Amino acid sequence: MSTTTLIANGILNQHLIDPEICIRCNTCEATCPVGAITHDDTNYVVMADKCNGCMDCISPCPTGSIDNWRKVPSSKAYTVEEQLGWESLPGELSDDVLAAAQAGDGAADLQDLSQAQAVIAAAAGIAPSASSSGGMIENDAFRAASYGASTPPWSAAHAYTNLHGPKAPVTATVVGNINCTEAGFDNETHHIVLDFGSMPFPVLEGQSIGIIPPGVDANGKPHVARQYSIASARNGERPGYNNLALTVKRVVENHNGQPVRGVASNYLCDVQVGDKVQVIGPFGSSFLMPNHPRSHIVMICTGTGSAPMRAMTEWRRRLRKSGKFDGGKLLLFFGARTPQELPYFGPLQSLPKDFIDNNFAFSRVTGQPKRYVQDAMRERAADLGELLRDENTHIYVCGLKSMEEGVVLALRDVAQQAGIGWDELGAKLKREGRLHLETY
Repeated sequence: MSTTTLIANGILNQHLIDPEICIRCNTCEATCPVGAITHDDTNYVVMADKCNGCMDCISPCPTGSIDNWRKVPSSKAYTVEEQLGWESLPGELSDDVLAAAQAGDGAADLQDLSQAQAVIAAAAGIAPSASSSGGMIENDAFRAASYGASTPPWSAAHAYTNLHGPKAPVTATVVGNINCTEAGFDNETHHIVLDFGSMPFPVLEGQSIGIIPPGVDANGKPHVARQYSIASARNGERPGYNNLALTVKRVVENHNGQPVRGVASNYLCDVQVGDKVQVIGPFGSSFLMPNHPRSHIVMICTGTGSAPMRAMTEWRRRLRKSGKFDGGKLLLFFGARTPQELPYFGPLQSLPKDFIDNNFAFSRVTGQPKRYVQDAMRERAADLGELLRDENTHIYVCGLKSMEEGVVLALRDVAQQAGIGWDELGAKLKREGRLHLETY
């Protein structure tokens, strides 16, 4: 296993992020259990003195930029400041340079990587976060991210990834842009359709793409790509065409409520039909839907986290219409502040009740108590518990990072109420690729 660890005689296998293919989606920093990843306006980087090699950040990264390592003398590890200034990864050090470092360092020869990991963790004042067997937490702290699967369902279709990188984006044409909420400008969300013409760009439900906004940032450098989940089925927003859809909320304030204009979101919300957009990707090989008959899908989302859920629902709707697929249950828990801010609210309500079981939760409706998706899940504990007993059930969570813990705790409570041990079930769902967490 490759980790940021001492290997022997003062040589460090340093964990690094490739700035050339990183799309700055913040997945790694949000996932890291020990706060070893940080960023500025240019790069995401790993702090060598904090990284304990738990590997939790590897599988969620959509581009693979996080999966890079360099052997360096431990006394000369790349600093955060150095990494923040990189435009590309440094080359590998030669064996001669490393041998010279080994001869001069005199560090104790550590016998295995687990011992080395413990040494570094202790030096940084942190404890290893997960066991080596299954990624579950060994101490008493509950960490929802540890239950997310890094493998796709066994029946998932093959996903193509990284066909077009930042140095060679593909051009797509805007063929549709509509506001899919009833909210005003400050909270509007757009459904945007991009057509790729004759350029191959195969995608699956649950994958994402990167959009490169035009222009430069405050430092005069071209904008980096922003990541968006695909909101359409695998055969196109318009079936039989080489197109796809995105769900994009116009960002006009940060999480603290202070005014800020999101570069990519405002660019996309304002594009006109006929405009050209630079696209990279596709990304993602695990947040994929099952394709075997009678497979059940539980979807839990907030806001634009509905994009992959819409894609999965639409593909199942088309299969149902064809009469050639015996689909299982679709159970949706969808949260927003108000009904007016919930994307696709109208179309969702028009879907047949025997096709999808919709459960909405609104947290900012005047005169009503705050209600979140985890509240709706607990209200449906009996039905959700039965689905948790079924090995054909697959669960998908997408939305803001703040929802993740509450949702997984609700799943735990529902399982326990149904007489199912969560420790065993949680590990099983992860191992079999049946619980996927995609939060940001």
